[in-house]
Order: sequence, then C-alpha cells, then structure tokens
Amino acid sequence: MSDTPAYGFDTLQIHAGARPDPATGARQTPIYQTTAYVFRDADHAAALFNLQEVGYIYSRLTNPTVAVLQERIATLEGGVGAICCSSGHAAQIMALFPLMAPGRNVVASNRLYGGTITQFSQTIKRFGWSAKFVDFDDPAAIAAAIDGDTRAIFCETIANPGGVVTDLDAVAAVADKAGLPLIVDNTTATPYLCRPIEHGATLVVHSTTKYMTGNGTVTGGCIVDSGKFNWSASDKFPSLSAPEPAYHGLKFHETFGHLAYTFHGIAIGLRDLGMTMNPQGAHYTLMGIETLSLRMQRHVENAVKVAKWLENDPRIDFVTYAGLPSSQWNGTAKRITPKGAGALFTFAVKGGYEACVKLVNSLEIFSHVANLGDTRSLIIHSASTTHRQLTPEQQVAAGAAPNVVRVSIGIEDADDLIRDLDQALTKATA
Repeated sequence: MSDTPAYGFDTLQIHAGARPDPATGARQTPIYQTTAYVFRDADHAAALFNLQEVGYIYSRLTNPTVAVLQERIATLEGGVGAICCSSGHAAQIMALFPLMAPGRNVVASNRLYGGTITQFSQTIKRFGWSAKFVDFDDPAAIAAAIDGDTRAIFCETIANPGGVVTDLDAVAAVADKAGLPLIVDNTTATPYLCRPIEHGATLVVHSTTKYMTGNGTVTGGCIVDSGKFNWSASDKFPSLSAPEPAYHGLKFHETFGHLAYTFHGIAIGLRDLGMTMNPQGAHYTLMGIETLSLRMQRHVENAVKVAKWLENDPRIDFVTYAGLPSSQWNGTAKRITPKGAGALFTFAVKGGYEACVKLVNSLEIFSHVANLGDTRSLIIHSASTTHRQLTPEQQVAAGAAPNVVRVSIGIEDADDLIRDLDQALTKATA
C-alpha cells in the first residue's frame, strides 16, 4: 500500500510495507527462512552486485520478511528508508559506522542507557572513535563540546532510565548550525509518542526488542534514515560523498541521493559488519507493531496513575516521570511527546540501596529483568545491574543513583500494580 499521509498511524502500523504474498496470496507476511535467492541469469546477478538493481542476493544483506519490517518502521517514523539489524546495540554501531573514522568523536547526552554509555565510552575506542558526554538540557554545552573531529550528535528521546524527555528541537538547532547529523534513539518513545525526524533528527535508532515487538520474545534493532541530510555539503563524510573503492568508485550520495545512507547501510554496513536481523525475529516484531498504538496508550495511562501514587507515598523521596506536572521536564514532554511521556521512569526509595534491593525482591507482579517495553511491568535496580560499570558520578548523572529503581510500566490493571508496589514497599522500608 502507499505510505501517503492520508493513512493514519493505526492503519499504517498494520499495513505499511505488507502486501499479499504473490506466490500464495498469504495475508500475513511469510517468514522467508532462506539464506540465498536464485538469480534469473548472470546479467541479473551482476546488476544486483553492482547496485544497479534492487533485489535479493543473500540474507545477510536483504530478506523479504525483514524488508517489510524496514518499510513499516520507516513509514511510521516518517523516514525514506531503514536498515534492520540484530539488536539495539548493533543499530547504534551501524548508525555511526558510515560517519566515523579513527580520531573522530560523537557528542552524546550524559543521560543514556548504561550499556550505551559503556559502548560509547569504552568499546568504540577500539575503532579509534571517542565520545564526549554533556548535559543535553544545556544547548550551549553541546555546542561547546563540538570540535573539528565531531561527526554526530546522539541522544535519546525519553532517556533510560530516568524518563527525562530531551528537547529535540533545541538539540537539532545546535546540530544544524554545526552541519552535523543528529542521531536520536527513539526506543522508549516509539513513533507513536514522538517522530524525531519532525523535530530535526537525521537518523533514528531503535531497539526493536522493546516496545516495537512488545512481548519480550526477540532482539532486534533498526536505523531509520530521514533522507534530509546533505552528505556532500562538506568533506566530513567521505563514506557517503567520496568514491567507494569496493564499488568501483561509486559515490553513494551522488548516485542514490536521499537514499544514500540507507543503501550504504545495507551494501557496506550489513555486508561487512554482518549484524543481520533474522527473518523469524522480523516476523515477531511485525506482529507486535500491529498493536503498537493500543499498547502505548495503555502503557502511558498506567504510568501516569502509578507515578502519581508513588509521588504521594511518604516512603518515596522522588519520582522522575516527565508526565507529572511537578517534573521539570513536563513542559518539554508536552511539546516533544504530546501523547504521553512514555512508561519508563525511576523513583527513589527511602532507605537507599538496601531498601531498593528488598523492594525488588518483594514484588510479585513486577518482573525483575534487564529489559523494558514489555507488556508486563518490569523493575530493576540500575546501580547494581545495567549501570553497574559506571562510576558513582556517572550513575547519578544518568539517573541511576544507588537509592533509585527503574520501572517499565506494563499494560496490566494499574490498581494491581499499585497494590503490588504497596506491599513490597512495606517490606522494604519496615
């Protein structure tokens, strides 16, 4: 079907990218569980390998099931194309891969998922890349961190774990002035609550493991290309603007225009990094996306109710949910995520570290897992798990102090969730 704006989000989340199977008429997208694809003849094979024709060569690069998912996510995000891969962490490396080179850096928010901070502060050093972490509430600090070697700016729409909403418009203004791409991790918001491209993002990344799939069954990641960045405006991005030796001097931006980044992500990124999404995983995610808007509405509704109850409980020091009128990010949330501030936030328990551990161990409905975005309500003590590798200062900056727990509110009955928290808090603070 066409991705015309005449179709609403609820329609597109079910139909975008999907067509009845031409061989059988199957209505649901089949799982194309195949490694390779038969070429029509030698000329057809040559055209595919020369990027003169779009088609299927090998499932490390392209697969019909994954292709439907890519088109659906790109449509929901308002992008021109997408590259799906094996996990959210893979998506982040894939997103940076065409932009970076040894000696280059990325300016990143200091409010990020702990694993991302570790990836950016430690792992990417092995590629010769580096990251500068700054407070993204301060646009001047972002601008000051940019230097001649900066190649991207990175943040999360709704920061994990604290649920802080980033002012994407303000950050995009800094990126535009510097002539740099803005990469936004939209995992915790999803395109239902926010479409970062409409706020100036160049690229959008997702851990499709989370809300997109919604049921905790598969891992996956995705990079969405806005198609709006001029990769040839400077000499900063030679992977996209200069001749590519592996394709006989082809220039991706000159040849593919607004789809340059998407083609590079498949023809170079997936070809050489091999961070491929499997077709069965894509199938599960496609089924999950069909109910994305319905789930996100319930997630937000429950999160508001639970956060308000926690804020008024004397056993709690503070709640970070941006959907609360008391939050300093409430105004930003109303602009950036007008349908709701998501369902991920933290709260501080009186009694500190030990009380948090007792709380986690006493809950019955909430699952103690290192995940978010499930239909089930989830909880974790970030300081001892997801953010354990960070220094105490980094933990506090990321919103994962020792007296804080993170919750991902599911779609159960909100009153049941409140009762579960109540009984666990009684045990934790006795």
